[in-house]
Amino acid sequence: MLDATKLRGILPATPTPVTADGTIDVAASKALFSWLNRQGIDGVVPLGGTGEYGALARAERNRFAALTVEAMAGRKPVIAGVLDTGYHDALAAGRDFAAAGVDGLLVLTPYYTNPTQAGIRDYFLRYADESPVPILIYEIPYRTRIAVDPEVLHELSRHERIVGMKACNTDMYHFLRTMAGLDPSFAMLSGEDTLFPLHVAAGAKGGIVVTANLLPRAWRLVFDLASSGKTAEALEVHRTLIPMMNLAFAETNPGPMKSVMDLIGVNAPAMLPPLREPRAELREALKSELSRLLTTYEGLPAAAVA
Repeated sequence: MLDATKLRGILPATPTPVTADGTIDVAASKALFSWLNRQGIDGVVPLGGTGEYGALARAERNRFAALTVEAMAGRKPVIAGVLDTGYHDALAAGRDFAAAGVDGLLVLTPYYTNPTQAGIRDYFLRYADESPVPILIYEIPYRTRIAVDPEVLHELSRHERIVGMKACNTDMYHFLRTMAGLDPSFAMLSGEDTLFPLHVAAGAKGGIVVTANLLPRAWRLVFDLASSGKTAEALEVHRTLIPMMNLAFAETNPGPMKSVMDLIGVNAPAMLPPLREPRAELREALKSELSRLLTTYEGLPAAAVA
């Protein structure tokens, strides 16, 4: 059973490799998980926003959840994203993913309906009670326009089946207030590549990191430094990743990242509508920057990695 002690370190938020017809590219998916396992990641988070959840057909989501579980083979946790707007669809998705073998669910805050804080609290408590596997809260207010009050998060953190959280709130004071009252057993995870070392310095146990798909060892170094109190050194390494992050998020994620994953042996740049592949000049700039960073941090020339 997934618990907070297993939620630590670097857990890439994985993209979903697809073919031109919008179905799962099995070969590219296996290549992605083979790469990540070789680099020593601490878990994977498929089917979130990076995994184009809303654009995938439900059957393909279930198929990718099962493929991920098979690829990870119990070595590290698989935490599937659940991004539905309504409770019953969200619970049905979670049950499907649990049946496929995932260890936990990353459940997005309910959105569009503009719930009260009491409504958000009740939603997560009910979901945790009915879910077949433990859950993590996913807060990303710049996408959902819903932020969760720290006091509500403090209460939710004491539920035995709510084991952690992905924090994508870019308000650092909100993060600090949240950290101040969490249950000690709860695993806070950074969800922001751009703020990761600061979140870890403030108490996060690790992170669900998008660009860790590309540079898992670089992100491991940032985590190891920050979690051992070497914040200045962690920030120094993190600064070397800023040009890459600026390019990776210059157009909607995961388009730029998927376009350069051939450098790590994953050739599946196709996107699902309404997203599309990035501009050619952005792709080439990101490919150049990633090649440099792969040589620096992964210990291999980019051509050798591919």
